[in-house]
Amino acid sequence: MAAFASTSPSPAISASAWRMDSLRAALPALRPSPSFVSTSPSSSSVSPAPMSSAASASLAFSYTSSFSVESSFAHRLFGIDVRGRILAMRHGKRIPRLNRPADQRKALLRGLTTQLLKHGRIKTTKPRAKAMRKWVDKMITMAKDGSLHKRRQALGYIYEKHIVHALFAEVPDRQ
Repeated sequence: MAAFASTSPSPAISASAWRMDSLRAALPALRPSPSFVSTSPSSSSVSPAPMSSAASASLAFSYTSSFSVESSFAHRLFGIDVRGRILAMRHGKRIPRLNRPADQRKALLRGLTTQLLKHGRIKTTKPRAKAMRKWVDKMITMAKDGSLHKRRQALGYIYEKHIVHALFAEVPDRQ
């Protein structure tokens, strides 16, 4: 806890602003994995300090088990790749998530699309309307084609069958 500049007794309450350097200093240093450590005494550059057998036995477990935790944990904590880019952000992802899991999001968009085609106008939020616009345009494009395959695709997406038949009957007349 010494890495965080804090005057309060609780580590949760910090007197100064949080810094990435203080977090990195609080983490253990990275060491090479045990699979690459040489076991021959002639190639070893660091000699261990003499210890009692009880102390070395208790440290041996934590020393060997800490390698896998550090090597797997430290590179995932910050989400930074080799070039220094942050990987936690969704760069280039065009699908709006709408703060929902995939199944709920798909059901929501199907329901909104069905209601819009049924009533012609609905009241919703702007992000939902922007996400729904893609699917409404697809349904209208399918109706313009008018083939049996496109009709069956629309029947698989729109919840109410009579809306699909009305859409496919009305859209080709408007062209």
